[in-house]
Amino acid sequence: MAQSGTSDTPQIKSRIGAILRATSGNFLEQFDFFLFGFYASAIAKAFFPSENETAALLNAFGVFWLGALMRPVGAIVLGSYIDRIGRRKGLIVTLALMALGTVVITICPSYAAIGIAAPIIVLIGRLIQGFSAGVELGGVSVYLSEIATPGNRGFYTSFQSSSQQVAIFVAAIIGFILSEAMPGDTFLDSIGGIAKWRIPFLVGCIIIPVIFFLRRTLEETPEFLKMKKHPTANEVFASAIANWRIVVLGMMIAVLTTTTFYFITVYAPGFGKELKLSASDTLLVTLLVAVTNFIWNPVGGAVSDRLGRKPVLVTIATLSFLTAYPALHWLAAAPTFGKLLAVQMMFSFYFGVYSGTMLGCLVEIVPAHVRTTCFSIAFALAAALFGTFTPYISTQLIKWTGDRASPACWLMFGAALSIIAALTVYRGGRTIETREAVTA
Repeated sequence: MAQSGTSDTPQIKSRIGAILRATSGNFLEQFDFFLFGFYASAIAKAFFPSENETAALLNAFGVFWLGALMRPVGAIVLGSYIDRIGRRKGLIVTLALMALGTVVITICPSYAAIGIAAPIIVLIGRLIQGFSAGVELGGVSVYLSEIATPGNRGFYTSFQSSSQQVAIFVAAIIGFILSEAMPGDTFLDSIGGIAKWRIPFLVGCIIIPVIFFLRRTLEETPEFLKMKKHPTANEVFASAIANWRIVVLGMMIAVLTTTTFYFITVYAPGFGKELKLSASDTLLVTLLVAVTNFIWNPVGGAVSDRLGRKPVLVTIATLSFLTAYPALHWLAAAPTFGKLLAVQMMFSFYFGVYSGTMLGCLVEIVPAHVRTTCFSIAFALAAALFGTFTPYISTQLIKWTGDRASPACWLMFGAALSIIAALTVYRGGRTIETREAVTA
């Protein structure tokens, strides 16, 4: 017993360190993504001036979404690189690109200073970020799954999403402090010549060297090193195309995760403003959401390791479909801080448990030799076509219908797609990949 305990301890410590180093890059990605959503109004005024405030906001969210459209491209290009060269080198490259995009947006002069060049530069920064983000989540999830102990793959991969919640938490704290210390609805005012909205972005730039140091100390996964042959880029592309059905179903399974996440984080400030709630109240709720998201993700992963992925995915997606509109209608009818907190806590539970399960599911249903590429494409499509589109479509739905609960229709649509995909993937008690392998 003593010998076993001695040999196991270093491995546990190594895995904990590996989790921290692998997920560190997620901090920068989600930190910047959340800030773009929270300061969307200020960014819209700085780079997309318009006499109509809603039109300017839609332009800002449009650029946010256009950046997300680069995710599938990044998933294919960088995903094939990681499957061919290795997890460690690929994750360092994705971090470098994400850092570049963050710096570009942070230092870009306003429209008043350089005219039309300003929104073009911001768009380029978002495109670079989107290209990198296309494989960041997939690369980290695959890395965590390959260092997981037997029977705990869901639990390990769930920390990919949990790590992102730390970024949301820190960003929300910074925003809350700024809104309390410098009251006012606008963040365009300057402090020492620097617009208030740029301060959190500058914080992100400052921590980039620390994250680079953590990523550089990352070790390659034993599973990748044991592979006798690593596919060429052409082989990766060909295999991804051959497995298009699994990729599409994986995308559908991930839709509920992406739509719910962007609704309760990136779109939350805009929704709070629509409900006439204060920025500090909305930020405080978002801060608490980040905490509960962090908790529910590993819970979902661990529960799915014990009960199976299918029952957890289908149950949570069904609950989301049935309760989204009633909950938002109740909130919109008479908005209060307490109601907003209650509704966001409900969606946080759905997101956390479902996401913690979904990550393990995606890793398991895609082919091992192109795991990063197929996983990344599936999630990138879900994020680009559905998740990051959430702030834009939610704003438009309210504008078109006049119903402040109408964004629930988008969440219900995402839940329906996820239910259909989960039932298809796990039809007959096997995953689609297992059934096709048996047939072959």
